[in-house]
Amino acid sequence: MTEHLRVTCDGGVLTVTFDRPAQHNAMTFAMYDGLGSACETADSTDSVRAMVLRGAGGKAFVSGTDIAAFRDFRDGADGVDYEERIARVVNRLEDVTVPTVAAVEGYCLGGGLALAAVCDLRVATRSARFGVPIARTLGNCLSMNSVSVLIAQVGPSRTLDMLLRARLLDAEEAHAAGFVAEVCDDDALDATLEDVVGTLLSHAPLTLWASKVAVARLRRAALPGGDDVVARAFGSEDFHRAVAAFGSGQPAKWEGL
Repeated sequence: MTEHLRVTCDGGVLTVTFDRPAQHNAMTFAMYDGLGSACETADSTDSVRAMVLRGAGGKAFVSGTDIAAFRDFRDGADGVDYEERIARVVNRLEDVTVPTVAAVEGYCLGGGLALAAVCDLRVATRSARFGVPIARTLGNCLSMNSVSVLIAQVGPSRTLDMLLRARLLDAEEAHAAGFVAEVCDDDALDATLEDVVGTLLSHAPLTLWASKVAVARLRRAALPGGDDVVARAFGSEDFHRAVAAFGSGQPAKWEGL
């Protein structure tokens, strides 16, 4: 167990709960590392047949990476290192050998969206909101790996719409896009999750594993490099000013520099 990350196992299901509700479950690096360790536990424990990710507090799944993680960034190289670190966790979650399910209440943003998107299935309450609003908040960018995850799930047009207009999809839109498997009332998430996971537990494990591997390999087969893109965005004056001003209530002033 890591601070702000609870890992429990019951009935063949390993559940990871992001537990910083006062911060909308924004991820620290320790939480990312803890998630990686939970993935190792899922794969090394014979009794685990499924893995569930969810957020504490009912207001958010994960609202992204804690902004404090960016305050010491000096240049674009720090952004490249950061995105490589996130990609390792995202890919490790994608590689978990048992089915993975993201149970989403409230906000699912930024890095949280990448984590939910790389899970095999997503269930969501009607209060759920999905997006990457960095075009109006931080002025940074996603890595090629994270963009490819979104394109694989919702297609290039909807991915660009989310990124360029910084708009959030509600649960019904996400369901219509095929991103969310099941939508339920806010008080029915546990029951819906139990039904979805129960179905997975009843199916042939090797078929589930083979299906996951095929989808992951196809996504990564032609993934291009993108360090130059990440370095330019994270090394920009726009990004550093936005990080410094985040939470002040002052609107960002973008200069493209």
